[in-house]
Amino acid sequence: MFNYQKAFSRNIGWVTEDEQQQLKNKKVAIAGMGGVGGAHLVNLARLGIENFNISDFDDFEVHNFNRQSGAFMSTLEQQKVDVMENIALDINPDANIKSYPEGIYAHNVDEFLEGVDIYVDALDFFALEARKTVFQKCYEKNIPVITAAPLGMGCAFLCFMPGQMSYEEYFRFAGKSEQDQLIQFLIGLSPAMLQRPYLVDKTRVSFIEKRGPSTPMAVNLCSGIAGTYALKILLNRGKILAAPYGLHFDAYRNKFTKTWRPFGNAGIFPRIMFHIAKKIVCK
Repeated sequence: MFNYQKAFSRNIGWVTEDEQQQLKNKKVAIAGMGGVGGAHLVNLARLGIENFNISDFDDFEVHNFNRQSGAFMSTLEQQKVDVMENIALDINPDANIKSYPEGIYAHNVDEFLEGVDIYVDALDFFALEARKTVFQKCYEKNIPVITAAPLGMGCAFLCFMPGQMSYEEYFRFAGKSEQDQLIQFLIGLSPAMLQRPYLVDKTRVSFIEKRGPSTPMAVNLCSGIAGTYALKILLNRGKILAAPYGLHFDAYRNKFTKTWRPFGNAGIFPRIMFHIAKKIVCK
């Protein structure tokens, strides 16, 4: 029989028993159940959180096998939210999970974020409109947001806290084309660009075709960093590094960088990076 105290007893020591009960009652929204999203759900369920809203309109396919927690031969062509909900319930059968298999849009974002204590972003890199919709609504509702991007064999991490720099203030998308917004998103996520020197086949990256390579190590690093920040925010414990600050750890290059963009992508250096990145993308 399932027993909550026994199931998550090994968390105690790094959290107190009272904090474990606090985590149990928190509610987390995760949009995207593919690479990082599935890993986030598993990690946070194992942390003992019981309440989730999750979304994804996609099914598992063979090309997901290299990095996605729910991708197996047994789950091919099954909807990602269904598979990941079952995995989370297999960890904690008492969990309360509401799925949004159609994805998140303006018409359902309020419901998706209702009563949520933190939003964990796991949308596809190229899902600009959905991401802007959710981030803006989180800003309006004073919901903390964390986003961890799997880049190369590392993780670039950003946190947006209520009352501080917003998503739009940081990335500066207004008035730009879709391709330019994608470049803005890339250089904002990864100001240090630690992953770029070891990309061995540049033909595998295409903004036009909306595709890029990935590794399972990066996904798991993202899950660990995002889970740690979720714990800190939910328990109001430990220093929170929020935008315009960011973190980038690259295991392949043995490097860690704390980034700072006081004006977001409106600063001089980001504007230079934008023009360099655009030349590379267009080429």
